[in-house]
Amino acid sequence: MSGSTNRYTVPPTVTVLTMMKARLVGATKGHALLKKKADALTVRYRQLLKEIVEAKNGMGDAMKGSFFSLAEAKYAGGDSIKHTVFDNVDRATLKVYSNQENIAGVKIPKFESVSEPGETKMELTGLGKGGQQIQGCRKAYLSAIQLLVQLANLQTAFITLDVALKVTNRRVNALENVVKPKIENTIAYIKGELDELEREEFFRLKKVQKNKQKVAAQDLARKEAKAAEAAAVYDNGAMQDSASGITSADLLTAGKDADLVF
Repeated sequence: MSGSTNRYTVPPTVTVLTMMKARLVGATKGHALLKKKADALTVRYRQLLKEIVEAKNGMGDAMKGSFFSLAEAKYAGGDSIKHTVFDNVDRATLKVYSNQENIAGVKIPKFESVSEPGETKMELTGLGKGGQQIQGCRKAYLSAIQLLVQLANLQTAFITLDVALKVTNRRVNALENVVKPKIENTIAYIKGELDELEREEFFRLKKVQKNKQKVAAQDLARKEAKAAEAAAVYDNGAMQDSASGITSADLLTAGKDADLVF
């Protein structure tokens, strides 16, 4: 887009220029902060991806071992293994708690598996038929469940972080490629208009000063013409008086006038 369209429609005044400069400073700071946030999210995103790959690789071995342990328990305990497990379980010994983790301002759900302490009836299961295999199966499935919880935690954090990272990158790109260039073009437009107004004002002042000087010169020439005209009139009057023989000295040295008789 051209510079005339990629800018805000604002009046070119000093106040608006100050406002646009303040907005540019704010946009620059916001861009820097969002860039740092995007970098932090990217680092954590890659760490989660690596941990997910490792957890999935370990999940296959854990589930395979759990199913083998279940097969061994069924083989050793027979069909009564189901009733044996149900009779010895009255409460959950493994519980999952959820909380939140803050990564660069992004709240990510976090799941954690906790084994409840205390004695259970399953500890006495080994006294009966196939009890040792049942205990081994229980431990294998406990490890598998803990790994499942860890994998669920990583997958949820990965998806949440992926959405937040996309939003942050869009904001960074918008500030970098749309908002800041638009504000900079607006500032350049206002500065150009103010410079043009300043040149016009300077030209107007020069024109006014030139007109004043012209009027003053005309007034001076008029006054000089009047003074020359007055001097010429005075010189003409003096020449006429000298031609008629009347001078100022004659008026002062003339004899006494004759007396008037009434």
